[in-house]
Amino acid sequence: MSWILLTVAVISEVGATLSLRVAAGGRRAAYLLVVLGYVVAFTFLSGSLATGMPLGIAYGVWAAAGIVLTALLSRVLFREALTPTMLGGMGLIVVGVLLIELGGTH
Repeated sequence: MSWILLTVAVISEVGATLSLRVAAGGRRAAYLLVVLGYVVAFTFLSGSLATGMPLGIAYGVWAAAGIVLTALLSRVLFREALTPTMLGGMGLIVVGVLLIELGGTH
């Protein structure tokens, strides 16, 4: 259950961040989606913690997935840069979170 809650948190956070880009571009109504998305994200992140997921794991996965999904979707939706160096950095972030998770099981 904690992973389902965390997944909803990640999706909500990414949606809120993408909405922030839209709002900053002049569509002020999108700020409502920003606030709503972040409230939902933190609520579900808190729920995943309440079900027993360790904070280091939850936050690491939330942050890494958020970074990767936001960068990829920003490329698709807003035609923002996505260079090989950026992709390499995202890969390092994901590997780092995996190592933290694996280290926490010992």
